[in-house]
Amino acid sequence: MPLMSAGNFHRTVLLVALPLMVLAGGAAFQAYSSDTEDAPSYLTATVARRDITQSVLATGTVKAQAQVSVGAQVSGQIKSLKVAIGDRVTKGQIIAEIDSMTQQNELKQAEARLKDVTAQLQSKRASLRQAQLAFARRQLLLQQDAGSEEEFESAQATLRVTQADIVALDAQIQQAAVSVDTAKVNLGYTVITAPIDGVVIHVAVKQGQTVNSAQSTPTIIKLADLDTMTIEAEISEADVVKVAPGMPVTFTILGDPDHPYTATLRAIKLAPESVLKEDDATTSGNTGNATGSSSAIYYNGLFDVPNPDGRLRIAMTAEVSIRLAEVEGALVIPLTALEATDGDRAVVQVLDTKGQAVERDIVTGISDTAGTEVKGGLAEGERVVLGSASTEGDAPQSDPLTGW
Repeated sequence: MPLMSAGNFHRTVLLVALPLMVLAGGAAFQAYSSDTEDAPSYLTATVARRDITQSVLATGTVKAQAQVSVGAQVSGQIKSLKVAIGDRVTKGQIIAEIDSMTQQNELKQAEARLKDVTAQLQSKRASLRQAQLAFARRQLLLQQDAGSEEEFESAQATLRVTQADIVALDAQIQQAAVSVDTAKVNLGYTVITAPIDGVVIHVAVKQGQTVNSAQSTPTIIKLADLDTMTIEAEISEADVVKVAPGMPVTFTILGDPDHPYTATLRAIKLAPESVLKEDDATTSGNTGNATGSSSAIYYNGLFDVPNPDGRLRIAMTAEVSIRLAEVEGALVIPLTALEATDGDRAVVQVLDTKGQAVERDIVTGISDTAGTEVKGGLAEGERVVLGSASTEGDAPQSDPLTGW
């Protein structure tokens, strides 16, 4: 048999090996494709550290810390109005003046009456002195058997009547003095002054207008202290048991949501607003829930915040967050990773080293709107399962809502 040349030998080896290589590659690709198709695709999140805060959310209304309706306590025409909306006034500053002619006349009449009664008292005191002397003489004469019993009794009666008249005049003088004081007060009411430092937020009358205080006190202006504002936050009955005075509060207003204000919860009203309003409680006849048994119950939480720049205005809406607890650098996972919870215990699915989801029990802590604190059962960097990919070819590896 002739010997095969080197070139022929190499060609023979290639012709034999090539089919075997193709078969081996096909088998390997089929196995890889089968593994890839069988492996499930999960939406996952990484266990990471961040600060977490547990809060109670509420909607509040901005109010002035002090607001007063300044009214007229006497009737008359507004002679002068010295303020306008937006003016800042100080306590005791004159706001308006009412025509005081009627009140001046009433004061003059009261003073005249007082003078008249005082003069009558002086006259009666002179008569008293005369009656006392006459009585003394008749008494002496009677003792000496020089006078009659009848004349003595007449003198005695005159003395007693005069003494009673003086007592009555003393009472009339006191009454007249009170009338004078009342007239002076009413005259003072014609000059209306500011009861507090504040800003004029409403003017209810115009100069020249006539006001009548006979039945009710007409409002002249409304004053408010806008340097400090009070926020009344409506806390639901489910959350009110969790909060207490002294807790830190953060809130924003609709017009400036990127500028948070901080404060401290000052107080929580002990009854809902519907019960505190007398009209609602009387109409409903229900002291427990004046708005009806199907209505939600809210308790107003109060806190104050400085307002030096005047950005906060009365009746603005405040989005309030009352901080219950806070942990810095906590291990946190998304709330959507929790499959079952029981108090501080929960079950999650965790990816193992082979990419398979395995069930694990964990211990949880506080939660916010997106995540929950993990106190035990997970380590930083592990990946928890949020769900399976919904369509073929979709295999997201992070939570699109929380960014984990």
